[in-house]
Amino acid sequence: MKSPPRSLEIEPMRVEDIPVVLEVESLCFPTPWPRNAFQNELTDNRLAHYFVGRCGDEVVAYGGLWVILEDAHITTIAVHPRHQRNHFGERLLVALLEESIERGACWVTLEVRESNIGAQNLYKKYGFTIVNTRRGYYSDNDENALVMWAGNLKGEIFRNRLAVMKAGLD
Repeated sequence: MKSPPRSLEIEPMRVEDIPVVLEVESLCFPTPWPRNAFQNELTDNRLAHYFVGRCGDEVVAYGGLWVILEDAHITTIAVHPRHQRNHFGERLLVALLEESIERGACWVTLEVRESNIGAQNLYKKYGFTIVNTRRGYYSDNDENALVMWAGNLKGEIFRNRLAVMKAGLD
């Protein structure tokens, strides 16, 4: 019998987290980001905000975004395959949306593989809609990316919906 997942503690990513993040990255994506990409995001990009999800001392998930004035862009979300289907990706998404709002964003965008129906459904659950297709966006197989967008983050309806969804995770 599978034991219930431990809680996920979300905190800012540190440079020391990069080696484990790279392990998760390589398990989740066919073309993983190199170490220096994460290093630069954490040390040089003042618009970047990255987080890790920990079960105890183990990093099992991570996500990041850029906030540029009123625009937020979710750059990545990943959950170690062993910990998927425990709502950890959803918890990270909520944290990224809250961070976007806290930093003054009015809307948020992201790209998702056309074949990743599970992620698309999660994003739709949180009010994202498909607004565009980027043909051949993913270099590993020329797969299209769907550009998804959610707006009015500062509005009462979005904030209330987010609060209700978050409460449902707890």
